[in-house]
Amino acid sequence: MNYDLIVIGSGPGGYVAAIRASQLGMKVGVVEKAELGGICLNWGCIPTKSLLKSGQVFNYVKHAADYGITIEGNAKPDFVKMVERSRGVADGMSKGIQFLFKKNKIEVIQGYGKLKAKQTVEITDSEGKTQDIQAKHIILATGARSKELPNLKQDGKKIIGYREAMTLPKQPESMIVVGSGAIGSEFANFYNSVGTKVTLVEFLPNIVPNEDEEVSKQLGRSFKKAGIKVMVGSSVELVDTSGDLCKAVIKTKKGEETHEAEIVLSAIGVTPNLENVGIEELGIELENGKVKVDDFYRTNVEGVYAIGDIVHGPALAHVASAEGITCVEKIAGLDSEPVNYGNIPACTYTSPEVASVGMTETTAKEAGYDIKVGKFPFTASGKASAAGEKDGFVKLVFDEKYGELLGAHLIGANVTEMIAELVVAKKLETTGHEIIKSVHPHPTMSEAVMEAAAAAYDEVIHM
Repeated sequence: MNYDLIVIGSGPGGYVAAIRASQLGMKVGVVEKAELGGICLNWGCIPTKSLLKSGQVFNYVKHAADYGITIEGNAKPDFVKMVERSRGVADGMSKGIQFLFKKNKIEVIQGYGKLKAKQTVEITDSEGKTQDIQAKHIILATGARSKELPNLKQDGKKIIGYREAMTLPKQPESMIVVGSGAIGSEFANFYNSVGTKVTLVEFLPNIVPNEDEEVSKQLGRSFKKAGIKVMVGSSVELVDTSGDLCKAVIKTKKGEETHEAEIVLSAIGVTPNLENVGIEELGIELENGKVKVDDFYRTNVEGVYAIGDIVHGPALAHVASAEGITCVEKIAGLDSEPVNYGNIPACTYTSPEVASVGMTETTAKEAGYDIKVGKFPFTASGKASAAGEKDGFVKLVFDEKYGELLGAHLIGANVTEMIAELVVAKKLETTGHEIIKSVHPHPTMSEAVMEAAAAAYDEVIHM
């Protein structure tokens, strides 16, 4: 069967690209070997947020007295029910993609897709039968999987990746989380919130190391206050799984220490899925282990494109979606605008949440800017006090010469919902004075953005 476009992979890059292509009049087929929605909807973004919400609700119940509510008896987490709920949420989202595909007349070809020639994809179904399909254009959107270290091989039982962490048959009493990026920090947060004894190990000097240093240190303090043991500047050298408990040898600045835990979660990043998809056969060029593409995701092979975790750029669902739209709009002949990777929001859904966009204070200085920095703590926010969520702050970085917003760094309750304002502001090259003069509603967490801008220019507003 011939198509205008075949997309291999139905994650947030693939399914968004397919839907946009169909809207633009293309005949589209999507090849998927597993559940529609890819890792994000089934094993990543969505089900993890379900688990985190369960942990947050349990935490509210434990602290109900702080809000003037008396609960008789002790609340207990039902770990199995939490997992069941998260799987139900993921299943519902996957069915939602199925509905959107049907609505947009997108054909789903179940099986494993591999490039066979420039305009041909070979599909292998679950029984090993193969068929060839043709398309004028082919987008690779095969995503990524949990990265493994040689000294931290995952067995799926005692040393696990993020996928197993979402579906453990019972709640572990103790866990060592290796890596404190978004995945590691979110799982450390969830398991700690439901009562698992958690140790978080990070090789670099601060957790969430890609964030502004002040944000990283604040999250570290919040984690320690919540009962998580945080070990920065440390590395897991080896793990002995021969006994009932895992024995992890952790190298620290003071020497080696041995820590025991029921489970070790490896959360040191992801590896792009590039094996056996026809990369070598077609001579598609790679660069530093990822597919080399131009601003519109064209590879060196005409008619073959790549988006998402297999190309350079942040491995984030919303980035993959933006890349998919840019790619298919260019294919359709529209005047498509390249993705601006300097204006991509990053979110970590811990308690407190972390959200950022643009340059940190350090990177702005390294880039040669003279800067103004404004910071507003949530301890001074009326809404944060009323909500009992006073941890964190908003920090804004401006170019001193022109006043342009260079970066925004937030930590606190619901800041992942607040960051979009600053993404738009940065897109529009907004200045600090424009933010100050934009009336923000009171009382809200979001007015801290206005207050932080005012602090950068030594203007006192109100709380």
